[in-house]
Amino acid sequence: MSAYIEHIIGWLAGFTTAVIVAMGYPGVALLMAIESACIPLPSEIIMPFAGYLVAQGHFTLWGVATAGAIGNNIGSAIAYEVGKHGGRPIVERYGRYVLIDAHDIDKADRFFARFGDWAVLIGRMLPVIRTFIAFPAGVVRMPYLRFHIFTFIGSWPWCFGLAWVGMKLGAAWNSDPRVKAVLHSLDVVIVAVVLAAAAWFVWHKLRRRPS
Repeated sequence: MSAYIEHIIGWLAGFTTAVIVAMGYPGVALLMAIESACIPLPSEIIMPFAGYLVAQGHFTLWGVATAGAIGNNIGSAIAYEVGKHGGRPIVERYGRYVLIDAHDIDKADRFFARFGDWAVLIGRMLPVIRTFIAFPAGVVRMPYLRFHIFTFIGSWPWCFGLAWVGMKLGAAWNSDPRVKAVLHSLDVVIVAVVLAAAAWFVWHKLRRRPS
């Protein structure tokens, strides 16, 4: 598993770096849009690499944070529209192919009934949840303008914080081998947690299916 995890990290890091270097700020926005369209491309990898390039003088911290938040809004708009126009019927008809069922929509309805619009604002600042929060927002038809305002407000500090960490560590990346070791260890932990969560999700869904 360790070699597999390292392979995933290497591919994600290479892909992320290539897109950002080739496209600049739009590349940051594109990658964060992918993450927010319910595709698990971790922002914990995207934004620190953008921050590293800030340390190298290619970008500004405020610029990459804003590009990341704009990308979150673009990707979230796609997930929102899928939830709004497909919603419960599309989940009931096709959800089983991706291990989503009406029970998930029920939970989303209750979540929004309890927290209202704040569900989007808070969710954008939480790992994993932030990737999928836009779909239930579309299902419950949260007001569109408010949805985007809350998405941006919640996304910007998340993007800024991750980029800031990458920027601060970027200066020591080549001069202190301990920095590389620490960052590598953190990446392994992040991907391991994502894989474990995905495995639990699949097991939980399959166990709940009628035989």
